Amino acid sequence: MDHVIRSPGKYVQGADVLPRLGEYLQPLATSWLLIADALVLGFAEATVRASLERVGLALEVAAFNGECSQGEIDRLSALAAEKGCRAIVGMGGGKALDTAKAVAYGCQLPVAVVPTLASTDAPCSALSVLYTDAGVFDRYLLLPSNPALVLVDTRIVAKAPARLLAAGMGDALATWFEARASSRSHARTMAGGLATQTGLALAKLCYDTLLQEGENAMLAAQSQLVTPALERVVEANTYLSGVGFESGGLGAAHAVHNGLTAVPETHHLYHGEKVAFGVLVQLALESAPADELHAVMGLCRAVGLPLTLAQLGVTSDIPAKMQAVAQLACAEGETIHNMPGGVTPEQVYAALLMADQLGQRFLAHGR
Repeated sequence: MDHVIRSPGKYVQGADVLPRLGEYLQPLATSWLLIADALVLGFAEATVRASLERVGLALEVAAFNGECSQGEIDRLSALAAEKGCRAIVGMGGGKALDTAKAVAYGCQLPVAVVPTLASTDAPCSALSVLYTDAGVFDRYLLLPSNPALVLVDTRIVAKAPARLLAAGMGDALATWFEARASSRSHARTMAGGLATQTGLALAKLCYDTLLQEGENAMLAAQSQLVTPALERVVEANTYLSGVGFESGGLGAAHAVHNGLTAVPETHHLYHGEKVAFGVLVQLALESAPADELHAVMGLCRAVGLPLTLAQLGVTSDIPAKMQAVAQLACAEGETIHNMPGGVTPEQVYAALLMADQLGQRFLAHGR
């Protein structure tokens, strides 16, 4: 099997880069459909319009309805065709960006993405995660190419709730551990081949950056400041994690997240918050050494990521609910099957309860 790495065509990050969006879009197409939710349009639409007008680009705007579902993708694809748009730009959080990527794929158009949060690693990937209209995980949509442009204005990211930056760290936290597991099992990655040394190095740099800068980045976000720590964590959450997971491989952590979507009590949580608990479950499956567990749990506690089922909102009927999570996490085609040696629902069920116990003990005793 070939070793494959893939990444976006161009990655741009910095404070106050949004007014220059048009300059970066100009080489790609002359007519754009902007997909963003009402909140994002409220603070960014005027800036985007002015930026594109300044360089002579046409713009149509479509409000995103909030769920990356097949119905929403179909609706926006029809609008892009009706308006004659030649490219798609998605702006906002992970679901808006995934929707924009899926619309562009269906319409066979270029896509640019402008994250306003650093809450997931969705922006850089050639992947859209689809949900039902009710918010339950549906399927992965693998795309033939990555976005042509990813542009991140860290001034905007710094103004978002700090909890969203922490959620991005939870998502990014899985990157190294899942890539490591996938590499050990020689699993096929989302890039369509075996992990590359570059992909693994980016995944490890992602993890190291979170350990070194995560807490200081959260302090900056809580004060809405753009600092070197915030810049590095935004890059880790967005680019290092995005390229790292896609070219390094996924494992148990994201499969556990997908299983947790079937538990109604977790629906209020962000993707990365559930993935962070999935990391603990994966480490429990792997019988990870104590120092590794303590490093991960220490970071989670410092930035406010959940370590226990209670922190996920699951406090009743735990055996039945965790059995359901384990079954769904082990469904055919799930990324948990990239784990070395294979994994059974019984093993995942045990690891879910063990992760909860480890988290409870760490919160109570720090060990």
